[in-house]
Amino acid sequence: MLVTDLGFLAYWSAALLALIPADYAYKDYGDPVMSDWNYSFLPLDIAASATGLASLFLLRAARSGRPAATARVAWRPLMLVSLTLTSTAGLQAVVFWALRGDWSPTWWLPNLALLLFPLPAIARLVGRPGAERETGPGAASAEARTR
Repeated sequence: MLVTDLGFLAYWSAALLALIPADYAYKDYGDPVMSDWNYSFLPLDIAASATGLASLFLLRAARSGRPAATARVAWRPLMLVSLTLTSTAGLQAVVFWALRGDWSPTWWLPNLALLLFPLPAIARLVGRPGAERETGPGAASAEARTR
């Protein structure tokens, strides 16, 4: 999750600073409609990164015992929002490229990864809300081993 959140920020920094060579950009990079489509993901990706980084910060705080109650409760909804936004971004991109009939692995593989990697964590966060509240996604399995 951290890698993805930082990757979103790195991609958008490079895109906004025009550091990505046209040869490495998406198909029809020079088309203004395609550029608008690409930039339409900016708010979604930044929101995913911001909520993801915030949730990881709060999770770390909860595990270290710092601001106890707030951190223990707050990381879960932020992480769920971040993972959902990340998966949504991947889904939107995959559907778009499919509708265009563009099957380039350069864009399909990263977007399929964005779509799919959050799903197991989302299932865990939604499936057992009380079991992981205290210390994070691994808490339920650690608790079961100690019984």
